[in-house]
Amino acid sequence: MPIEKKKTKKLTKTQTYILYFFLFAFLGWCMETIYGFIVLGHFTKRGFLYGPLCPIYGYGALILIVFLGKYRNQSFKLFVYSAVIFSVFEYLASYVLEVLFHSYWWDYTNDFFNLNGRISIFYSLAWGIIAIIFVGHLYPFFKKKVNLVLSKIPYKIKIFLLHIVCIIFIVDTILSCVRYLNV
Repeated sequence: MPIEKKKTKKLTKTQTYILYFFLFAFLGWCMETIYGFIVLGHFTKRGFLYGPLCPIYGYGALILIVFLGKYRNQSFKLFVYSAVIFSVFEYLASYVLEVLFHSYWWDYTNDFFNLNGRISIFYSLAWGIIAIIFVGHLYPFFKKKVNLVLSKIPYKIKIFLLHIVCIIFIVDTILSCVRYLNV
């Protein structure tokens, strides 16, 4: 009699997207931290939250995965759509953060061809290039690795950990908002 392979229940699409949000928000924080260390020569706290997450990267990854991934084989469209969408996204995020917290997390005032210091042509073009790299290479790589890891974890543990991370994120967001509202 053949031995049956035990199947692990999979996360729903929404749960998987939440997982990717946290993964890429963390990787974005790592990237920002390394960039800050290289530019400044020492560790600096990056991002809005207390914890090691930059949510803007998590949201950006989800936009690419959910809405722009279909242009994976159409590099020019992916580049243009990403440059435009992420420039608008970056502008709106900067504006909302300034209005709510009277603070700036980035300032492109001294960059060539910027709009109110919130976005610049350099970063708009960078978002297009990053989108092509992310959709074509990074996301497929991480998707394969995440699926491999998830296949080895029991469903109840996956759900428990996902809930814990969500709760920590919500608490961190609330505490961070309170901190910046009181400054």
